Order: sequence, then structure tokens, then C-alpha cells
Amino acid sequence: MKPSPRTPSATSLPRAPRDEAGARLAKYMITMGIRIACFIAMVLITPYGWYTWVLGAAAVFLPYIAVVIANVGADPRRAEAESPDRQIATPAAEAPAPPAAPGVIRISETPRLNPGPEDER
Repeated sequence: MKPSPRTPSATSLPRAPRDEAGARLAKYMITMGIRIACFIAMVLITPYGWYTWVLGAAAVFLPYIAVVIANVGADPRRAEAESPDRQIATPAAEAPAPPAAPGVIRISETPRLNPGPEDER
């Protein structure tokens, strides 16, 4: 398999499955808590009227809504993380490097072509 030309960035990785499952559970539990509150309010609020029917309908349909809301995942095409490649500019992309000044000495090492007597140990 051919390696990709870009290395993945830590900011472009998806959420960990454990974190995603925890977030989904939290959404589901909040919605089901609202359902329980609707049941309690439907029974305790008197006199009964139109709001009793609204609370009852909410208590009936909230389980479906809770499952749908909990299972909606992040759209993989819409990444929330920004790529650091767009923010980091290389000097070569901005302008060519100026030639070395006359007073600058550059030193670079090269490997020895023939080993000396101290290298034979």
C-alpha cells in the first residue's frame, strides 16, 4: 500500500470511540430525564387540560427522539478540527532565501573517505 503524502495531524483525528459513546449516553440520559419529568408533570398538574395532552405526547415520542439524537454522529465530511498545514508557512513558500552574506562561514561535515589509524580499533 502506498503511503499517503500527508501525515495525519493530531487535530484532524476523529474522537475516540470511548469519548463518543460517553457523549451519546449523556445525550440519551438527558432526553430520557426530560421524558420522566413530562410523565411526572402530566400526573401531578391539575386541573387536566390541553397541556396534559402535550406532556403525554412528549412522554410517548421522546424515546424515539432520544435514540435519534443519541445516534447522530459527527459528519465525517465536515471536520471541526483545522489542519495545521494551512497555518504553518514555510520560508520557501513566502520568499526565496537571500544569498549568504560575505562574512558568513558555513561548516558541514562529510564522512572520511579513507579511515585513519585511530579508526582501525
